[in-house]
Amino acid sequence: MHALVATVVHHPEDARILHRQIRALLDAGHTVTYVAPFRECGVTPWKELRSVDVPRASGRERLASLRAARAVLAERAPLADLLLFHDPELLLALPPRHRRPVTVWDVHEDTAAALLTKSWVPGPMRRPLGGVVRSFERRAERRMRLLLAEEGYRSRFRREHPVVPNTTDVPEAPAREPGNDRVIYLGQVSEARGAHEMVELGRMLRPHGVRLEVIGGADVGVRPLLRDAQREGDLHWYGFVPNDHALRICAGATAGLSLLHDTPNYRHSMPTKVVEYMAHGLPVVTTPNPLAQALVTGRPEGLAGLVVPFGDVSAAAEAVLRLRRDEELRRNMARTGHEIARTSFHWPVQARLFVKRLESWVDEAAGSTALSAPPVPPQRDRQRTPVSD
Repeated sequence: MHALVATVVHHPEDARILHRQIRALLDAGHTVTYVAPFRECGVTPWKELRSVDVPRASGRERLASLRAARAVLAERAPLADLLLFHDPELLLALPPRHRRPVTVWDVHEDTAAALLTKSWVPGPMRRPLGGVVRSFERRAERRMRLLLAEEGYRSRFRREHPVVPNTTDVPEAPAREPGNDRVIYLGQVSEARGAHEMVELGRMLRPHGVRLEVIGGADVGVRPLLRDAQREGDLHWYGFVPNDHALRICAGATAGLSLLHDTPNYRHSMPTKVVEYMAHGLPVVTTPNPLAQALVTGRPEGLAGLVVPFGDVSAAAEAVLRLRRDEELRRNMARTGHEIARTSFHWPVQARLFVKRLESWVDEAAGSTALSAPPVPPQRDRQRTPVSD
């Protein structure tokens, strides 16, 4: 199977796209062409991939990217068995249905709800645009296959669609036990993901000898905030780091942070970072996002971290310092979290199901094409063309 995978919004080394889904397709022996903003993100594509560079869609600068993507997909899609795309924006760049293979939209987030927190979208336009997005979603599920990253996304759609959750590779044992001198945030940084709270938290922890390390790209609006905080010594911001390297940096931290705000986009989704913290032996400090809270404090195996109120930086600081003081507590939480992650969130299990789902859709489409094609006459009835020497 030849899969054409496309994104213009996500970083080319996005963990779900590259390190999980594309890796799973390659390991299963399939060929992958990956369309992504490699040059703009300073990324060298894997040698196993066929790669096509396109501009990145960011903020209000999206038109050039979509034009480039439309041209690439028009050329490449007819040559593939499967088109797997990851951005709702690409709904506007797809070739006509008769010019593309089995098409799958991997739904990463609640786009309409996410628009409510996007600073680059003018305030009065956010809710109307959300309605437009919902109409595009309903149209899309009638015209293509959908994969959902969260169980909570099912209610947005009228039909049933398979869920490929954001799990992770869970090692048999964490590389290191949690220490007492640093806390980690892993993921994209934005206001709604707690950028301001993290800066204040880093400032509060600094006198106690605890360093805050932020690993991930940042929205344009909060980059100056992070740069200023780094200059003042209140935190260390790595910027974007490939997922496998980022997780090695996380090893041995006192805790992993997830300080999401109480927004519609996060109420029905599991922050991948929480699962990754647990997988690598870190206690979690999280706001009471429902799924994160249930995972960290509501499992029969025990507690995997601490929950703090939305926007309460003092409570977050106290949670970190409690873990710093109590070595037994943080080690117990680390062991419990790793056990939960290993048992319930190990990606290789999902990887097999993911690949089989795509293969079955391609096989189904090939069977339908074969049934609808005119019968091929027997060889003996065909007119033979002489071959000259």
